[in-house]
Amino acid sequence: MTNSTPRPLARPAESAVAAVIEGLTQRFGNRVVTSDAVRWQHGHTLTWVPNQPPDAVVFPRTTEEVADIVRLCAAHRVPVIPFGTGTSLEGHVNAPFGGISVDTSQMKRIIAVHAEDLDAVVEPGVTRKELNEHLRDQGLFFPIDPGADASIGGMAATRASGTNAVRYGTMKDNVLALTVVMPDGSVVKTASRAKKTSAGYDLTRLIVGSEGTLGIITEITLRLSGIPEAVSAGICPFPSVRAACDAVIMTIQSGLPVARIELLDEVMMRGVNLHSKLGLPETPMLFLEFHGTEAGVKEQAERFGEIAAEFGGGPFDWATKAEDRTRLWQARHDAYWAALALRPGVQSVATDVCVPISRLADCLDETKRDIEAAGLVAPIAGHVGDGNFHTQPLVDMNNPEEVERCKAFIDRLVKRALAMEGTCTGEHGVGQKKMQYLEAEHGAATLDVMRTLKRAIDPLNIMNPGKIVAL
Repeated sequence: MTNSTPRPLARPAESAVAAVIEGLTQRFGNRVVTSDAVRWQHGHTLTWVPNQPPDAVVFPRTTEEVADIVRLCAAHRVPVIPFGTGTSLEGHVNAPFGGISVDTSQMKRIIAVHAEDLDAVVEPGVTRKELNEHLRDQGLFFPIDPGADASIGGMAATRASGTNAVRYGTMKDNVLALTVVMPDGSVVKTASRAKKTSAGYDLTRLIVGSEGTLGIITEITLRLSGIPEAVSAGICPFPSVRAACDAVIMTIQSGLPVARIELLDEVMMRGVNLHSKLGLPETPMLFLEFHGTEAGVKEQAERFGEIAAEFGGGPFDWATKAEDRTRLWQARHDAYWAALALRPGVQSVATDVCVPISRLADCLDETKRDIEAAGLVAPIAGHVGDGNFHTQPLVDMNNPEEVERCKAFIDRLVKRALAMEGTCTGEHGVGQKKMQYLEAEHGAATLDVMRTLKRAIDPLNIMNPGKIVAL
């Protein structure tokens, strides 16, 4: 396989876009929207990537309707951009070449729950909170929790993970099968409900994480988990980020079955206190949760307290009351918004990297020093049980010099993670902003394989073009 020069993609002709919008309007009526407000909402991105709105937004309700949309767009070579809830952080939903945004928010059916098999089949517009509300009375839950109430389709498309990943894995571990509308409008089912298979290529995991560049997900078969008998959550302060990381490494290496283990540095804790009114010590803090039996979670919490003490941490305050746990985790999930309280009126530029857990303390230590040297306000929060952390520079976009300092910092952060055999993104995905780092991470030959797959599956390059790999 040889490398090939990426070819530029131009916006389609205005006549082609007009023909598609006319055809969609005939088919879907007022479910096709061309107003500026809705178009700009669907180019919205929670980062500093400029808004690039689509030409129109359409709201399908079935797989067949999605297929009709894609076939019409393919006939006119007009781009198609899938849209879930718009919570992505790397420019995934932008339309750099125009086209049609396919908003799956009206595809809301929970098609089936097979409690005895611990799986469920849902449409992509169902959000994780909606699914868990539906499952609660059956003693089941879907464990992937990226914080935002993201759509299941978007979570699959970006290979989301979150706070529970250290115990339950990421979306790639919890998606059994998909129904996907391919770039020619054909409909493909990638697998069955069987818990394992060795029958052919693993198309499910090819689509999971493909960010809408290979097709549009219209049904997802998910692995479920039983709600644990007992849940214990708690917080533990540490004298430094390195001490907290060393405690995390010891916890994981000792085999303690922690369900969540999250780090907030002292800067992020200040924001959390301002936003959530917690009144906690403004020092590096671990938020933890244990799942199991009553006796099991008590033993796990006590053992963690002993580990924390070895690294100068503590006291470890833990609680089993649901309302106390909810308050703690809501504060953690609100960290993105809490950080904004540290510097009102500026823009957040959230990004993430992931490194092998043995390098976590080194990576965080160097990053903290880098933030200070760069003169930035950049709180840190991380899913440190699997080596993934986020930093959130708060930047005055009207100050070009500060913007350049932030860009240079993010570049160093990514290169630091890659030098430690990590990745440029643990869970945010590639989108537009992380494309520049894929060759450094994977190598030119690997990136060429990705291009070959993209060209083979989407020869017209209409599926979310301008994301992951340039053609």
